Amino acid sequence: MIRWLKRVFPWLGNVVEAVYTVLSGLWVTLRTWFKTYRPERKTFTEHFEYPELPVPVSARYRGFHRFDLTTCISCDQCAKACPVDCIYIGKERVEGSKGFKITGYAIDYSKCMFCALCVEPCPVDCIFMGATHDLSCYSRDGCIVDYSRLPLDVAWGRATLNPTAVAQSKVITEPVHGGPNA
Repeated sequence: MIRWLKRVFPWLGNVVEAVYTVLSGLWVTLRTWFKTYRPERKTFTEHFEYPELPVPVSARYRGFHRFDLTTCISCDQCAKACPVDCIYIGKERVEGSKGFKITGYAIDYSKCMFCALCVEPCPVDCIFMGATHDLSCYSRDGCIVDYSRLPLDVAWGRATLNPTAVAQSKVITEPVHGGPNA
């Protein structure tokens, strides 16, 4: 029939052929949908309820860093190993000793590629990859997290790193551990 229409009315044959092609494609989609439709299946937000309940992440997930300020010896190994130079360490020599004291430990997450190359060379295991996957911010300034100015529970890895804690760390005028300003 389509060949006959194409001979008699070429434009009408093209319209019929286009409609037939679209309907046959929709039939394939509809047939597959009927085969795979399960009413008990929920949407992503019904499964996880994201803002209230965290999304499960795998054990090897490389999220935002966790940093233990008390064990860091400020050896700069993590900053040297970082391929994009996103780790900034401030330190000063401790008088009467041969070690250093941390005055600032900041990571610029607008540069960080979460490769975990900074974790391996640390001799005291004070930096490691956490499971936090959401640290949204409205400006690039919010992407720089200074772990030495965070509240103690967050900076030492006992609580989660969240945008509220990062915003509070920008308000604190002196470091939590005393530092050179104390």
